[in-house]
Amino acid sequence: MAEFRLPANSRIRPGKQFQAPADAKQVKQFVVYRYDPDTGENPRLDTYELDVARCGPMVLDALIKIKNEVDPTLTFRRSCREGICGSCAMNIDGTNTLACTKAIDEVSGDVKIYPLPHLPVVKDLVPDLTNFYAQYASIKPWIQTRTPPPPDSERLQSKEDQEKINEPSACILCACCSTACPSYWWNSDRYLGPAALLAAYRWIVDSRDEATGERLDALQDPFKLYRCHTIMNCTRTCPKGLNPARAIAEIKLKLAERQY
Repeated sequence: MAEFRLPANSRIRPGKQFQAPADAKQVKQFVVYRYDPDTGENPRLDTYELDVARCGPMVLDALIKIKNEVDPTLTFRRSCREGICGSCAMNIDGTNTLACTKAIDEVSGDVKIYPLPHLPVVKDLVPDLTNFYAQYASIKPWIQTRTPPPPDSERLQSKEDQEKINEPSACILCACCSTACPSYWWNSDRYLGPAALLAAYRWIVDSRDEATGERLDALQDPFKLYRCHTIMNCTRTCPKGLNPARAIAEIKLKLAERQY
């Protein structure tokens, strides 16, 4: 199981058991991480038995069923339910993914659900993403230009140039990749992590952007970029099928090319 950041001197304790209805046809257990820092109690694992024959097919459907019908105190984030917003990112069956796109049938045995690993927990399955968003903002994720736009058109680019940013632009900032990265666990205060670096790459290779040099200069740092050790967890876990590791390697190559 992935590593989680818990309060000092704490450990996960057994939690409550919720039984399925007597007429349940297809029972499956969901083991869910529960933690409320306001109580001062250690985290616990609650077990919910659900009749998945009366539930939607995705893990998020099960969580919503638990909250609506079994335990309204359960806390988690969700929004689009279509793998677009990234809100319901969590660790399911040992892998960071989106609860709305993870099918219950893909998990053999009990479905074990934790918050994204190694982040402070706001409550239950809700991690604190303050630092993650600050790192994203630090790479200045907007177009920077010096020349005025064409007087009667937008800033255009060729199809080939557009294809360079097509994949990195698909990142939904779910944080699955960064929180799967051991280098980010160890150095999250200084290493930007795969998600922020993928976003940086997206603007570095955008033919319309005119601040490529400044963007590369900002990443020329022993920690911001070079704490990446190509462990590849980021690429393996991305629920959108993106390749942050390749983007990071491309940034390193561009920096190396500037020296010659």
